[in-house]
Amino acid sequence: MEVTLTLIKELREKTGAGMADCKKALQETNGDMEKAIEYLRKKGAATSAKRADKSAKEGAVKIAISDDRKSAFMLELNCETDFVSRGEGFQSFSDKLAKIGLQTKSKDIQTLLDAKMDTGLTVKDEIDSLMSSVGEKVEIRRVKYYEMPEGFIAFYVHFGSKLGGMLAIESKPTEQAIELGKKIAIQLVAMNPIALNRDSIPAEIIEKEKEIYTTVAKNEGKDEKITERIVNNKLEKYYQENCLLDQQYINEQGVSVNDIIKRYEKESSEKFVIKDMVRFECGL
Repeated sequence: MEVTLTLIKELREKTGAGMADCKKALQETNGDMEKAIEYLRKKGAATSAKRADKSAKEGAVKIAISDDRKSAFMLELNCETDFVSRGEGFQSFSDKLAKIGLQTKSKDIQTLLDAKMDTGLTVKDEIDSLMSSVGEKVEIRRVKYYEMPEGFIAFYVHFGSKLGGMLAIESKPTEQAIELGKKIAIQLVAMNPIALNRDSIPAEIIEKEKEIYTTVAKNEGKDEKITERIVNNKLEKYYQENCLLDQQYINEQGVSVNDIIKRYEKESSEKFVIKDMVRFECGL
């Protein structure tokens, strides 16, 4: 059977593989579309195995959110080079995966990998095909799915799709609440807190910090009362730097994130409770 340009384009649309790879696949399978797809899948799998030891630290962070803002999905898709990650094909594919993750409520990577795409192939097969096309290792590094029936999801993805964050918020999704949620999501992405609040930090981490502060103070010859005061002050600073609610709000000097939430609650007579947060940064 003659391998026409139309056939090659059709196979490319179905698999996302490069034109040369599609042509070769059709030639090897005598123009049989299904066998050509299988051929590319096997080639992709081989590429995947070959590149398994490569480092994939570039990529994209993408978020898909439902129309009612009550559910959202975020993923980090990695590749090896910034050149590939900035490409329209990689960015478009990442967006598609985020939408599929939202549709399938994928709470883990395997669920997303097993999901079917509009080509009829699984996400895993499509990733194998993409690897074959770009010649780089491509992998899903992490995913997060949120659902807030009694509230909404706020999110922000920084320009370039290298950083993203989501907040699960228990509040009436008014225009003002959604705007506040976005501002705090920007804070989350920009300031990289390690915890939502003080209670979210494991006790062993706090004990370790106290131990370090105490040792330093004693080594400097401080007495017990002064040491205790120093430890408490340093611990307070630690909370202010590392807890989202305790951080200074980036848009207002001398005001914490918790302060602007309380201000909103007072002005609107509506509660605004951040139940959880997640932040993805490519390669970190």
